[in-house]
Amino acid sequence: MASGSLNGRLLALAAVWVTAALVIAGIFLTDLFRRHAEADLARRMGHQLDELAAALEIGADGRLAVTRDPGDPRFHRPLSGLYWEVMVGDAEVLRSRSLWDQTLALPVDRPASGELHRHELTGPAGERLVAWERTLELSGIDLPVRVAVIADAADIQAATADFSQVLALSLAILAAGLMAAALVQVRLGLVPLRRMRAALAQLRAGTATRLEGRFPDEVQPLADDLNQLLTENAAMVERARAEAADLAHALKTPLAVIANAVSGGGEDAAGVVAREADRMQRQIERHLARARAAAAGRTLGSAGSPALATLRPLAAAVQRLHADRGIRIDLSGDPAIRIRGDAQDVQEMAGNLIDNAAKWGRSLVRVGVTRIGTVAVVTVEDDGPGIPPGRRAVLPERGRRLDETVPGTGLGLAISDELARLHGGTLRLDDSPLGGLRVTLELPAVPPRVPGNAP
Repeated sequence: MASGSLNGRLLALAAVWVTAALVIAGIFLTDLFRRHAEADLARRMGHQLDELAAALEIGADGRLAVTRDPGDPRFHRPLSGLYWEVMVGDAEVLRSRSLWDQTLALPVDRPASGELHRHELTGPAGERLVAWERTLELSGIDLPVRVAVIADAADIQAATADFSQVLALSLAILAAGLMAAALVQVRLGLVPLRRMRAALAQLRAGTATRLEGRFPDEVQPLADDLNQLLTENAAMVERARAEAADLAHALKTPLAVIANAVSGGGEDAAGVVAREADRMQRQIERHLARARAAAAGRTLGSAGSPALATLRPLAAAVQRLHADRGIRIDLSGDPAIRIRGDAQDVQEMAGNLIDNAAKWGRSLVRVGVTRIGTVAVVTVEDDGPGIPPGRRAVLPERGRRLDETVPGTGLGLAISDELARLHGGTLRLDDSPLGGLRVTLELPAVPPRVPGNAP
């Protein structure tokens, strides 16, 4: 059932349930009919028994006699399947003409006077018989008088068999009708999916840009999700085109400068080429980081990056880089916090901040990771000179540097800020308790797993 036609699976399931329901209904109705037939036979035999008991009399010679036979003519036809017997004690004294010269041995029984008992017997030809017996107390006879009427059970079996055949035919016709109705229901129920398939074919053919029209409530969310995915895909394509255009524009000027320097010659040509190549490399890295962040923001089912595990090797590397100045980097936080995004992007954003703090710090850089609701907060603080509040707003601008004596390109904060926004986060600058600058990076966090729900 995991693959194949949805029509076939639904119809197979309907066939199983229809067959099971009708088989159970057939068994129940057949049994109900048999019980009804037996109850009707018992009622009629009870009337015959009453009629026979009323016809019993004691003659002048003191012998028991039947003044009139019960009205059913089968009592007079030999071995007809309908019989009666009258016994005094356990000895037969009277029997119906239909028994001819046969005797039916009733079970030894002592029902109370007037009480009706039912027995099953074997008939003269080995057939199955059912007997109804009542005991009477008659004056002039010391022993109890047992009166019984007996009927062949084959009549009930034959009637039940006939009913079963008619019922089976009726249920087969009903099953065919139900399956036809199920087929129509499945075909009509899957029409929205066929409409969606046709709409997707139009998308592939390029004649439509989204799924048009309304669908049933069960299908509409899927159509909405597909349309949202198409919108996001179109936005990503447009963004990629814009990024390609921006990169081409950014590389055009350095390439022109290199071409002029090479064609013009001169002693400084190598320096110009190296400087412009470095500029081009930074532009390429910046655009690649933006493209990677935009793609990561659209990745479904990402487990995120563990914040501390991602930042720990980065902090150690920066500390080694500034070991000659005695810079110490303290890293702390909850190891369970995971940032929604690629580990390389997290390192790109936080690495720029930690490196800047190490450049400006005197001896200590403190990095902390906390979570506030659904936001992971990474703070980077240093004990350096700090930055006046009025000049902080210009730092995230591309290439903006406040001190040209410190090595750098001025792109670090700009790239971190841009990557943070692409990931749905923010970057904020303020004063640190250590005396220098505190940079707060807020990024979406992966929700913590609920115990018991983990796969």
